[in-house]
Amino acid sequence: MFNYADLEDNELQKLSVQGDRLAEEQLVSKYMRLVRICARPLFLAGGDSEDLIQEGMFGLLSAIRQFNPEHNTAFKTFAECCIYNRLKSAVKSASSLKHIPLNDGIPLDTILSDESQTPMSAYTELFQKSPEEQVLARENKKYTEELYLSLLNVLSKFEKEVLTHYLSGLSYKEIAKATGKSEKAVDNAIQRIRRKTAQLLKSGDISNS
Repeated sequence: MFNYADLEDNELQKLSVQGDRLAEEQLVSKYMRLVRICARPLFLAGGDSEDLIQEGMFGLLSAIRQFNPEHNTAFKTFAECCIYNRLKSAVKSASSLKHIPLNDGIPLDTILSDESQTPMSAYTELFQKSPEEQVLARENKKYTEELYLSLLNVLSKFEKEVLTHYLSGLSYKEIAKATGKSEKAVDNAIQRIRRKTAQLLKSGDISNS
């Protein structure tokens, strides 16, 4: 009997597709934070509910089943692509809004978090975009940066701290411990951040000035 925690991603994935549930559980546990990191900016900017995290989990499970190590792509890179594409599809299906950042945008975590070090070239490699789509992606990234900077202007010091931890994939309990506040205070701050984000999107008053 071996320790699953000591196995590399490729070994865990191989065992998972062979029906080893413990290996799959270990891989899911390892990448649960990545799912939260990918889902939370979309939820913050207008996603319907925590159901987005569930959608992200479906993307992760899909990555586990479809990953091919012969393609010379790291499992984390492939999983991140699958998770984000699943989330993007879910948001498109659930929302009648036409906000570019919700439908085709770059997540705020690409600006804030060090957890994801995957270069955008890796995404282009796996999911080829037309020149028009590449231009749109650059415009979306600029819009998202401006949204984040505008949001900082209306957040309190505590809300900014909570936002950074939240987009880094920490749980409410972990954020509470990091900030020295109660979980209720963290939850209240996140709800205020969501309301302020929604107000910015509704008003269109987004600039980096």
